[in-house]
Amino acid sequence: MENKKRVLSCIQPTGHMHFGNYFGAVKNWVDLQEKYDCTYGVVDYHAMTMPYNPQKLRAATWELIFNLMATGVKADNLFIQSLVPEHAELCWIFNCFTSYGRLQLMTQFKDKSGQKKEGGDEFISAGLLDYPVLQAADILIYRADYVPIGKDQVQHLELTRTIAQRFNNQMGKEYFVMPEALLTEIPKVQSTADPSRKMSKSAGAKHYINIFDEEARIRKQIGSAVTDSGESKDGEMSAGVENLFGLLRASGQQEAHDSLMENYLSNTLKYAELKGAVADGLVAISNEFRERKAEITSNKKDIKNQIKQSSYEIRKTAQQTIKDVKDLTGLINVRF
Repeated sequence: MENKKRVLSCIQPTGHMHFGNYFGAVKNWVDLQEKYDCTYGVVDYHAMTMPYNPQKLRAATWELIFNLMATGVKADNLFIQSLVPEHAELCWIFNCFTSYGRLQLMTQFKDKSGQKKEGGDEFISAGLLDYPVLQAADILIYRADYVPIGKDQVQHLELTRTIAQRFNNQMGKEYFVMPEALLTEIPKVQSTADPSRKMSKSAGAKHYINIFDEEARIRKQIGSAVTDSGESKDGEMSAGVENLFGLLRASGQQEAHDSLMENYLSNTLKYAELKGAVADGLVAISNEFRERKAEITSNKKDIKNQIKQSSYEIRKTAQQTIKDVKDLTGLINVRF
């Protein structure tokens, strides 16, 4: 049997999963499981770089696990980062192969540190600066061949490859695989309340649609979606209408998409019909996921034990990598 290529992807436990998360990343995770050897992590160490509540972090981590499983991610492919402490150990080693100046230039560090200064908070954690190195450790510790990312994340993968190459060069051995970006078509999902910005929890409740919300709330949010903002040029589709068509296509309603697009092109489109079709598509997905989640959360103890076991099994690969790295770097290994 031909060995499958390995895919690694991770997500932070930041609360509710919305349709932007699902269409932009998680749906792709589910599809990739059929073709690749996939390892998916809920990275709770990363969630500590900004101010947080410990109890909420723990609860959000498990909530995300339940959500991922409800959407079709296999439990055997899932791990929780803090259950694999080798990630942090490899991060420290990689710190010694990473340029401080390069970290200062990372886009997300500049954005988030700038936001904190604007908010009057001068405390910027070292973790916020260093998290791209931990991200590199997340990828390289499993010797991943591919990392599914969007174009806005290419900078982080380039840093990961730089760290791997510097390590290989200094140790005189091509140990780490050079991971490649798996650039698949990722739908652009914008806020239905303000189509000029991405669907995001940080922007407030009206700017995201929770995939596990009740049907009435989903329909209400789509019903109030912005269509024409008055900013589009003559002959151009407005951002709001474009976003609704994108949601319709992403939800698998291709026939309805094509029919309504014909109406749009012939200037006979009724926005109420478009919104109704989008709501139908999202509700159908939501109903399926809510039913699965109800089954999963009816036995949380067993699910948690299952994830702890999968993390234990996945950790074995990380432990072997750390042993190899210690041998290569001259550190002392404990062998039993």
